[in-house]
Amino acid sequence: MGSQKKIGRKLKKARLDQEMTQADVAVKAEISTNYYARIERGEVNPSIDVFEDIVKALKVKSSKIIDF
Repeated sequence: MGSQKKIGRKLKKARLDQEMTQADVAVKAEISTNYYARIERGEVNPSIDVFEDIVKALKVKSSKIIDF
């Protein structure tokens, strides 16, 4: 499985753990719901800035999502 899909899976798990919808995360991260959904599905790579906004919205550390 590619890293985009792994990251998307981890973002989805973090979102569900927070009991948030994709729209909730998108609003807090100031991106469209459709774009966030595509990130979760591993279809697109967000920029570093967008990624930071998403992890802040989810209240998780980026290291929990991306493990180098």
